[in-house]
Amino acid sequence: MGLWRRLAFSLLLLLLLWGLGQSPWAAAAAPALRWLLGDPACGLLLGLAVLAGPWLGPWTPHWLSLAAAALLLTLLPARPPPGLLWLPADLAYTFLMLRLGLRTWARLRRQPPDTFVDSFERRARAQPGRTILVCTGPGGRAVTFQELDTRACQAAWALKAELAGVAGLRAREPTALLVLPSQMLPALSLWLGLAKLGCPVVWINPHGRGPPLVHAVLSSGARVLVVDPELRANLEEVLPKLQAEKVHCLYLGRSSPTPGVGALGAALAAAPSDPVPADLRADIKLRSPALFIYTSGTTGLPKPAILTYERVLQVAGMLTLCGVTADDVVYTALPLYHTMGLVLGVLSCLDLGVTCVLAPKFSASGFWDDCRQHGVTVIQYVGEILRYLCNTPQRPEDRTHKVRLAIGSGLRAEVWETFQRRFGPIRIWEMYGSTEGNVGFINYPGRCGAQGKTSCFLRMLSPFELVQYSLETEEPLRDSQGLCIPARPGEAGLLLTQVLRHQPFLGYRGPRELSEKKLVKNVRRPNDLYYNTGDVLAMDHEGFLYFRDRLGDTFRWKGENVSTREVEGVLSVVDFLQEVNVYGVPVPGCEGKVGMAAVQLVPGQAFDGQRLYQHVRTSLPGYAAPHFIRIQDALEITGPSLPAPDSRYIPGSV
Repeated sequence: MGLWRRLAFSLLLLLLLWGLGQSPWAAAAAPALRWLLGDPACGLLLGLAVLAGPWLGPWTPHWLSLAAAALLLTLLPARPPPGLLWLPADLAYTFLMLRLGLRTWARLRRQPPDTFVDSFERRARAQPGRTILVCTGPGGRAVTFQELDTRACQAAWALKAELAGVAGLRAREPTALLVLPSQMLPALSLWLGLAKLGCPVVWINPHGRGPPLVHAVLSSGARVLVVDPELRANLEEVLPKLQAEKVHCLYLGRSSPTPGVGALGAALAAAPSDPVPADLRADIKLRSPALFIYTSGTTGLPKPAILTYERVLQVAGMLTLCGVTADDVVYTALPLYHTMGLVLGVLSCLDLGVTCVLAPKFSASGFWDDCRQHGVTVIQYVGEILRYLCNTPQRPEDRTHKVRLAIGSGLRAEVWETFQRRFGPIRIWEMYGSTEGNVGFINYPGRCGAQGKTSCFLRMLSPFELVQYSLETEEPLRDSQGLCIPARPGEAGLLLTQVLRHQPFLGYRGPRELSEKKLVKNVRRPNDLYYNTGDVLAMDHEGFLYFRDRLGDTFRWKGENVSTREVEGVLSVVDFLQEVNVYGVPVPGCEGKVGMAAVQLVPGQAFDGQRLYQHVRTSLPGYAAPHFIRIQDALEITGPSLPAPDSRYIPGSV
C-alpha cells in the first residue's frame, strides 16, 4: 500500500468511527476501507453505495447500516495490508517522536540555547547529593552531581588558564582527549569542564598509535592534546610530528616524564571550584560543534564526525523514547570514544538525571554481578556483548536481577532469542544509526532480528529510500530519467536518507570534499539531495528493516569500525610485501566481519610471519589486525566479491 493509500485509509477509518451515529457514513466507509485493504470487489460495492445512497439513506434504519458495515469489515474474508497490525504502535511511537522533537526545539530556540551543560548544572543545583555516576573496577566509587560539577568547574578554570598560554589558539578550537577507560572520571570531568567553556572535545581511541594516532589528532584540528600518563609510549612515538604541527600536549597527571610535555594534575588540584559563568559560552548556537567522534564513514581513513548541540540532544533523547526514566539505573561498558557509550550512555544520563554505572571494560563473568550490586535496570550493548553473556556457563542466579531494558545495536536473531530465554523477558530496543547519519531507526515493536521499524508517518518526518545499486561500483542504479531505482520489498537496497533543513547532514571536520562525496542527487526527483549511508538494508512489507551489509572499504569487528586503508598503510611498510589489499570477511557465529589481508610478495623475498606479526601487534589495535593472510601471485581488487576464508589461508592472531 502506497503512502497516499495509507493516508486515505487512516482518514476513512477516522470517518467511520466518527460517523457511527450517521448511518450513511458507516455504510459508505466500510466498503471504502475494504477496497483500500486490497479487496477489489469492494470497489464495486463502494460505487453502488454512492449511487444508491440518496435513495436508500433515508429508508435504511441505523442499526441495519451498522450491522452491514460490521459484517463487511469482519465476517467477509479480510485481506489487510501488511503492517496494519502495527498501526497503534506506529501512531504511539510517532507521537513520542514529535513530542521529543518539540521539546528539543523549544530548548534550543532559546538565546543562548539550553544545552546539555545547562541541564546538568540545573540538576546539580537541585539534587546535589544524588548519585549520577558509579565507576566500577579497581578504585571505583559513586559520584554525586555536586562532586562531578565541582570537578568540572575546577577543570574548566585550570584549562582556561592553560589554553590561554597556547600561542595562536583561537576560541572554540577543539581539545583532544586520549585516555584509558581506567581514567573515565578525570576524562569526563575534563570534558564537562571544556563544555562549560564552550570548547568542543575530540575523543580519540586510546588503542591507536603511530600514523593512525597522528592522523586522528591532526584531522580533528585539535591544538591541545590531553594524554593519560599510562599512554606515554604512544605519545612519545609520535610527539615530534605533533610538535611540528604545533599541537600542545599535556599529561593528565601531576608530573611529566617527557621533555616538552606539560602536566595538568597540579593545576587541576589547585583550581577553584567557583561556578563557571554561562556567558563564557553565550555565543553557542544550536548547530555549533559540541563533540567530534571518529567514524569510518564507510570509506577512507577515520574521519571526525561533527556532533552539534542539537544533534547531541536528539541522540540523548532516544533513552526517553525507549522508556528510560529518572528512577532507572543505566549500565554501560562501551567505550567513551563512541557515540553509543558517550552520548547515548553517559551524556543522556546526565541530561535526564539518570544514574549511570560505568565499567572500565566489559567482563562477561562480572557483568551480572555488577548489575545486581548496583540495582541496574537498563543495560547498553553491541551485538557481541549479549553473545558473550550467552556463552558464559549457566548459573542458578541468571534471572536474579532488576534489568528490564537492553538498548543497543548489532544483535543477531539467534542471540536475541537465547538471551531472553536464559536471562528473562528483558525488553530489547534494537537500533540502527551512524554517528554522522541524519536518520536512525528503532525497532520499537520489538520484533526479533529487525534493526528498526518505519511507517508512513515516520517516513514523512524522516524521508529515506532503499535503492538498487551496482555490486561493481557500489553506486546507485538509475533509470532512463536518471533517477534511482527503488528496491522492492524484501530486496536488499542501499540506504539513502534525504537531507532537509530539519534533517541536515553535518558531515566531517576537514575539507568539504570529505562530506560532499557522501551526498547523492536526483534520487526521487531532479535536484533532491540525499546522504549515502553506504549500508545495505532490506525492508519487508510491514516496514521492518534488516541490516544486510556495509559497502566501501571499511568493516566492523568487535564493535569497532576498521578502515582497510589504515590497515593497508601499516602493512605496506613491511619490506617483503609488494602489494596489500585488506578487506573484511564474515565468520560464522560472529557479528560483523574479520580482517583478511591479501598480499603479494616482493620478488625473491620470503614471507616472514613472525616479523609481520610483531609489526602489526605494535602498530594496530587488536580489533584492526588482520586475522587471515592470503598470499597471491597477483592481486585482484574486486572488493565485495572476494571470497570468505578457507583452509588455504594462513590464520593467526595477526
